[in-house]
Amino acid sequence: MKVLLLADVKGQGKKDQIVEVSDGYARNFLFPKKLAVVADAKVMSETKSKEEAKQFRLKEEKAAAKALCEKLATLTVTVTATAGADGRLYGSVTAKDIAEKLMAQHKIEIDKRKLVLNENIKTFGTYEIDVKVYPEISGKLKVKVTE
Repeated sequence: MKVLLLADVKGQGKKDQIVEVSDGYARNFLFPKKLAVVADAKVMSETKSKEEAKQFRLKEEKAAAKALCEKLATLTVTVTATAGADGRLYGSVTAKDIAEKLMAQHKIEIDKRKLVLNENIKTFGTYEIDVKVYPEISGKLKVKVTE
């Protein structure tokens, strides 16, 4: 018997999956506990349309992430900091500082956790950092640290 799982069932599958189970298991365990419903034509078509909508949404999100990566590659974020006599900064420039300046200068909001800094920036200069916009999609951003 084909059933649509309404919750994760150990040994059978995940929620919203259509699986083949024995008739007795479905009638005596899955249906009474409301873990599954019979996968008739209506349920199958609803599941198919949900899956298509999910795939479409993922495709749109990936396209938006790629466009954002291309836009970030053309931008330069300028961060001002104070330094001592030897040219080293008091403190350091962190991912949080870069995210705030990106929002202030270019009106692009990116979570600080998506900015990949191997270590905080402690000297003046121009740096290129990685930005993980979406899983498997990352871009580059130029950061210029000035006095």
